[in-house]
Amino acid sequence: MRAYAGVGLLAVSVLGLAQPLSSAIPVDVVLVGAGDIASCESAGDEMTAKLLDSIAGTVFTAGDNVYERGRLQEFVRCFAPSWGRHKARIRPAAGNHDYFTQDAQGYFGYFGAAAGPPSKGYYAYNLGVWRVIVLNSNCAHVGGCHKGSPQERWLRAELQSSRAFCTIAYWHHPRFSSGPHGNAPSVSAFWDALYEADAELVVNGHDHLYERFAPQAPNGSLDSDQGIRQITVGTGGRSLYSVKHLKSHSVFRQTSTFGVLKLTLSPTRYAWQFVAAPSREVLDQGDSSCH
Repeated sequence: MRAYAGVGLLAVSVLGLAQPLSSAIPVDVVLVGAGDIASCESAGDEMTAKLLDSIAGTVFTAGDNVYERGRLQEFVRCFAPSWGRHKARIRPAAGNHDYFTQDAQGYFGYFGAAAGPPSKGYYAYNLGVWRVIVLNSNCAHVGGCHKGSPQERWLRAELQSSRAFCTIAYWHHPRFSSGPHGNAPSVSAFWDALYEADAELVVNGHDHLYERFAPQAPNGSLDSDQGIRQITVGTGGRSLYSVKHLKSHSVFRQTSTFGVLKLTLSPTRYAWQFVAAPSREVLDQGDSSCH
């Protein structure tokens, strides 16, 4: 959460327009989704798509949208019949399998403008009074993710210009993970920038499990005051992984069922639920205030 000098009012971003908090209409919005989703060799993506059928709101993807190589024909044959029926409300992020096709041409060809510029694949949008930032952790394809890279400079400029109370970011490779892929130090600069800007949440995929961490600083230490809560939700339907090396401050893990993460974003708070497929049972839930 950020406060700004002025006439004693806080300002928020609503549809790109700065408005005083006192005149803003409090609205709860829903952001729901997962990563590591569709394959013609698995029925898991249809199971999670059925969850989306009954959950209104904006749909995110946390990368690896379709297997095995992210070809346009794979999107048409394997993604479109399940998650594709929600295409009009999807705001995607790219994964490494999406780049198995040169320049992720299938991914950008299927999602079009919703995926951001094809040379970048990172973008931002408003959802309620929240600012949502979508990053591209396929670093070699976009000029890097390191400090001083074009994407990192864009991220810092975006955070500096944002007047939103609360901020969430999502991309594919998790900075922290107990799954077989483990930690991804390549996205450390993302965490540094988001932490300095008091961002609330980071959501990732890549490891095919659900894992929630306690709020942490970029170095992985506990930080209940300013820390970012990371949630990995690589349970979109392709397959499931087991925990390999349990990381510090991992407080909840689920490796036995597909499912989606449902986030209810309020003007100054957020709540999370992991909804299992096909049972629709909520296996993890909680809420917190923005910084």
